[in-house]
Amino acid sequence: MSTALTDRLARCYTGVVHDVMRARGLRDFVLPPELRPILPAQTLAGPAFTIEGEAMPGSDPHATLLAWTGLLSKAPAGSVWVSQPNDRLVAHMGELSGETLKRKGVRGCVCDGGIRDVDFLMRLGFPCWARFFTPRDIVGHWLPRATDVPITIGEVRIEPGDFMLGDRDGLVRIPAGIVADVVEAAEAAIGTENRVRTAILAGMDPQEAYLRYGKF
Repeated sequence: MSTALTDRLARCYTGVVHDVMRARGLRDFVLPPELRPILPAQTLAGPAFTIEGEAMPGSDPHATLLAWTGLLSKAPAGSVWVSQPNDRLVAHMGELSGETLKRKGVRGCVCDGGIRDVDFLMRLGFPCWARFFTPRDIVGHWLPRATDVPITIGEVRIEPGDFMLGDRDGLVRIPAGIVADVVEAAEAAIGTENRVRTAILAGMDPQEAYLRYGKF
């Protein structure tokens, strides 16, 4: 079910999903605009594998790398790596990690912090959203607290298994319990938008198009 939903969600776009969720009265589902994609032309979609951690300067380097590689081992195929590192100093994704995750079938990364090896990640085609780039790594500085736990990025609470959708415009979170309904409504809305577009290109007045189709 998740794979089929992921594929359908990936054919949508954040603007139409936003409009569907807003119309349902939902709030606090758009992630901060400071999170930007390194591959803007690629869409990221899938259920969240959540990670939370903390900066612990002076940690044993071996312990930090052991914990980090353990995180990579836990990430399930078909998921999106979604990290709240609670850190604004070091990178929390890089080339070898991206290679590992992509090989496992992880669809991409959302990090509320920094990443590095950006040229390598771009050549790899591994979609990543991050706040900043830095060459500094986690060694001796950062440790995970937990995986598959609720995390918060900006004003958005993300539960494990909630669906993420990211494109050039930004990122949205869709609660797992309603994702099928949201995808169905988004697909219908895309069909309506196509009819509005056709009418506008044929010369229809935009207000008339809105009144006829109920969307603009």
